[in-house]
Amino acid sequence: MPTKSSRGGPATARSLPGKVSRMAVGGKTILSSKRHRKISRDSIQGITRPDIRRLARRGGVKRISANIYPEVRDALKCHLKAILQGCVAYVEYRNAKTITTLDVIRSLARLGRPIYGFDPDTYDGRKKAQNNSQSDIVPQTP
Repeated sequence: MPTKSSRGGPATARSLPGKVSRMAVGGKTILSSKRHRKISRDSIQGITRPDIRRLARRGGVKRISANIYPEVRDALKCHLKAILQGCVAYVEYRNAKTITTLDVIRSLARLGRPIYGFDPDTYDGRKKAQNNSQSDIVPQTP
């Protein structure tokens, strides 16, 4: 007789000897209650392959080698570390505990990668509203 597979699954949770399980109350099934424990791993692995593929597609890449994914994660980690170090410097200077949008904008500008459209000095929310209101008015011709 072949041995049972040890891959996991619902049958494994029910059949482990010596394991104290709490039976489910009510319902039609008689299964032990299961608890999923989150496996701790490096948070950079949260940037999944499809995430990297979407970024590459936006950049115009058609085909991606399998070896690229860890390299992209390493590059992203280094870049984020540099940005966050700058943000932390600004936050500590302000004696604050929260990183704001301006901290990120200034950190990126200091690294030579400015980002536009989020700075309150340069952003005017009324411009877009004025443009939309003018484009909605269509002159009627007789």
